[in-house]
Amino acid sequence: MREKPIVTIDGPSGAGKTTVSRLLAERASLTRLDTGAMYRACALAALKSGIPWSDGERLGRLCAEMDLDFRKGDGGDLRLFLSDEDVSEAIRTPGISMGASEVSAHRPVREAMVSLQRKLGEAGGTVLEGRDTGTVVFPDAEAKFFLDAVAAVRARRRFLEWGKEARKPFEEVLREVLQRDVQDSTREHSPLRMARDAVYIDTTTLTADEVVTEMLRHIPGEPGKGK
Repeated sequence: MREKPIVTIDGPSGAGKTTVSRLLAERASLTRLDTGAMYRACALAALKSGIPWSDGERLGRLCAEMDLDFRKGDGGDLRLFLSDEDVSEAIRTPGISMGASEVSAHRPVREAMVSLQRKLGEAGGTVLEGRDTGTVVFPDAEAKFFLDAVAAVRARRRFLEWGKEARKPFEEVLREVLQRDVQDSTREHSPLRMARDAVYIDTTTLTADEVVTEMLRHIPGEPGKGK
């Protein structure tokens, strides 16, 4: 067993993975790795390079050569840099979100990204969030979680997160969330699914603090918790 655990958090869009992983990393003194942000960065890099999101081979080469770096910002938040440019906000748009789902469906992209994610998190003491972190990236993680919530609640969270930048009605955001669900769960390579040994948590009516408190009960090494 690793000296410090690897914790994976998977789930669909809007389930609360980002908020929860931040709080969990803080409370359990873990390093947070947002794998979804890495796919978003790939979609953004492709857009800037003029590579179609449908071109898996070129996207795979692009991802393998990307200069991606997570750094702590002034407020302690983890910032994502692409070729020394802070793209933390640029990757959080509705368009890039859909692009991330499209590029992540290509095997060459996933192979490049999974290799990098394993390299960044293999030492332990890491919490990873994404859609295949517990099934593909670290199937041997010490603690695995799958967050979910009803579609309307997940869409509402996305709608509030994007705010005026979305410039679209809630109903359209809901349709996009449902479309993303289909794309993520039916893609050929590394589809969204819950690991057999993951703890399922429905976040529909829970606060982030309540979710993290439940998670801490299942993480080895947490004082008075863990197994």
